[in-house]
Amino acid sequence: MFEGQGCTSCIPDKYVYALLQNANQKYRKMKALFMKITVFLSAICVLMFCVLFTGCTSPTDAKIKAFETTVLTPHPTTTSPSTSTVVSTPQTMETLPFEKNVNILVEKQRPDASIHLIYTGGQGEDEVQNIMMRVTRSDGTVEEKYLIDGTRRPRLYDELVIDGTRSVDQVAVFITSGGKTYKIFDKPLAYPI
Repeated sequence: MFEGQGCTSCIPDKYVYALLQNANQKYRKMKALFMKITVFLSAICVLMFCVLFTGCTSPTDAKIKAFETTVLTPHPTTTSPSTSTVVSTPQTMETLPFEKNVNILVEKQRPDASIHLIYTGGQGEDEVQNIMMRVTRSDGTVEEKYLIDGTRRPRLYDELVIDGTRSVDQVAVFITSGGKTYKIFDKPLAYPI
């Protein structure tokens, strides 16, 4: 064959081999770059997935509170809502019958020393009529609050908040279930460290 006729078989094998080897090197470099990018993007996706499912993107308290200054005012010795029916409270701890058992969470929180009661339901949640929390503060004042004001029964995750002190406060919780009142919680709560 002649050189000007475009014959592919006229190209020496060493040139073809060099071209293929050059193409293979470019392919390997591109493949390595693609793998590095894939690993990097996979790591980013895994981290974002972990952040979303651990709750790091949601605020712990949806309410924004302004900075409060303390003003000394005399507190009444007892407070009870006028719309609730006041029931006699037992003096000793009484265990709810098993079929009426319900769960509550009581804790003192920082930084304001507020005392939170959260109703988490249980086997006897259908019979619960009301929940009352009594806080005897370290300064001697007593405050009582009812979870419900008499318009409906307690629902899961209802919350009751009473201001506490930065010292030890005595907290008692009473549940009215089936027309009878039970004292189910009576403990001193200290300011968390």
